[in-house]
Amino acid sequence: RALMNYNTIKITKKEGYAIVTLNRPREMNALSREMRNELEDCFTQFEKDDFVRAVILTGGDYIFSAGMDIKEMSALSDGEIDDYFGSMITYLQTIYTFKKPVIAAVSGIALGGGFNLATVCDIIIASETAIFGHPELKFGLNPLFDPLRRIVGMSKAKEIAMLGEPVAAQEALRIGLVNKIVPPERFLEEAKIIAGELSKRSAKAVEAVKRISDIVPRLDKNTALAHEFEISALLFSRAERKEQMKGFIEELKKRKKK
Repeated sequence: RALMNYNTIKITKKEGYAIVTLNRPREMNALSREMRNELEDCFTQFEKDDFVRAVILTGGDYIFSAGMDIKEMSALSDGEIDDYFGSMITYLQTIYTFKKPVIAAVSGIALGGGFNLATVCDIIIASETAIFGHPELKFGLNPLFDPLRRIVGMSKAKEIAMLGEPVAAQEALRIGLVNKIVPPERFLEEAKIIAGELSKRSAKAVEAVKRISDIVPRLDKNTALAHEFEISALLFSRAERKEQMKGFIEELKKRKKK
């Protein structure tokens, strides 16, 4: 399947990274089954594409995503519910467990399922216009809790999930939900700069950081240290590290001369 033949998302490939743009503007980028399937498909392809070293996920200049497609959900029969929610798990897992770094570039609202989508990314760059929120509890549904808890901690995640109050960009930065906020005209450019930098790093080393960040919080201190240095030894034994270290030393020498 050609990457450009999607109906609900747009793909742009740059040198070393790709930009995935949610593209249902009339529906406020509501996450329909088709959009979720297309996201799952493109991330599965990027996993195998050595030219894509990082991915930016955005909704464009005005809105990230208003959440799940309520019209679609309201039309579900009881017999379709399990399969429908199962498809949500599959698409989120594909992005959450993606081996390469994923940067969410958020402008405008990221609510409900849109908020979930941002929290399964590795880094969130927010426009000053960004607003995050979990209004699900007001409709009798539970929001996705664990990815949010891992980012902002238990008590703050409970507050956001239970109250459903919107979180503006400045507050999101204060509580550690987003990594950086920038003016609206620069939020995507900032994400591109980060993706470009990440694409220059050793792909194996970046993948190792993602794996370490997932595993070590579950380990005791000694086991965590041992695990990290085991990974370091494996990376250090690779042939390319001599060239990388040599290049790093040369760069330091150049800076000293300046």
